[in-house]
Amino acid sequence: MSEVKAVVSRWDNVRLDKMRGGITRRFVHSDKMMVGQIHFNKGDSVPAHRHDNEQYTYVISGALRFLFGEEQDEEVVVGAGEIVLIPSDLLHSASADEDTFELDIFCPPRRDWIDGDDAYMRQ
Repeated sequence: MSEVKAVVSRWDNVRLDKMRGGITRRFVHSDKMMVGQIHFNKGDSVPAHRHDNEQYTYVISGALRFLFGEEQDEEVVVGAGEIVLIPSDLLHSASADEDTFELDIFCPPRRDWIDGDDAYMRQ
């Protein structure tokens, strides 16, 4: 039987990716899960996109305004201390109403983030 071990990561030692606008991102992942630490400046936005992964977004400080659905007509503001579940394949976009710090949790991990194929976040 192989030994199973816990893995500790220190955010300061994880690569910081500079994304579109003032957005910065760090993430860690295993074979089955991913956690991303994201900073937005007020006014930063993430274009409409969808993915197979289920996503939780937990806003620690600030506020994100999400638009959901094919028509992008369902608006939800998620503020500090709130968490939103974004189901697999739901079209969504986001914009920061304030400077915002949040965590994104994905299952399974986002292959496009790992491979750097997330062009919509790098424009």
